[in-house]
Amino acid sequence: MAGKYTAREKLHKDQQRRLVDIPKQMAKRIGSGKMLIPRPLDIDDMVRKVPKGKLTTIGRIRTRLAAKHGANLTCPLCTGIFLRLTAEASEEDQLAGRKKFTAYWRVVRDDGSLIDRFPDGVEGHAVRLEAEGHKVLPGKGKKLPKVDGLEDKLATL
Repeated sequence: MAGKYTAREKLHKDQQRRLVDIPKQMAKRIGSGKMLIPRPLDIDDMVRKVPKGKLTTIGRIRTRLAAKHGANLTCPLCTGIFLRLTAEASEEDQLAGRKKFTAYWRVVRDDGSLIDRFPDGVEGHAVRLEAEGHKVLPGKGKKLPKVDGLEDKLATL
C-alpha cells in the first residue's frame, strides 16, 4: 500500500513542538496562557521514564511536559493521539523482536482507570499491568477497570 506508514515511522515523523495561545473555548474554562503542542517523541520519552512496578497518568505526563517547556498546559488531544501512537509503535517493536520497547501499559487515566484505546483494549492493558504486580479492579457498569492503590504506585517523572 503506497502512502501507508508504520506507527514507528509516524512516531519519528519530523515535527516541531510548539507553544500556542490556549484556544478561546478552552480559555473560558481554564483561563488564558500558552498550550504546548508536543511532538510524538515527547510522549514516548515520558512513558519510557516510568520504571517497572510504577505507573503514571496521562495528566501527570501533560503537566510535566507543560512545566518543562514553559506552558500552562499540554494539548490533551495531541497527548492522547501520541500516547496511542506510542503504544502501537511499541507493539510493532515487540513483534519485530526488538529487545527495547516502550512499556506504554504503565500509563493509566487520571482516575486510575485503564485505557481502552490501547492495543488489545482494557483486557490487554489489565494483563500487562497484572504481570508487573498491579491489582486491577473490575469495572462496574460502563466504568472501566481501575488500578487498585494508584497513589502508592505513581512514578516521579
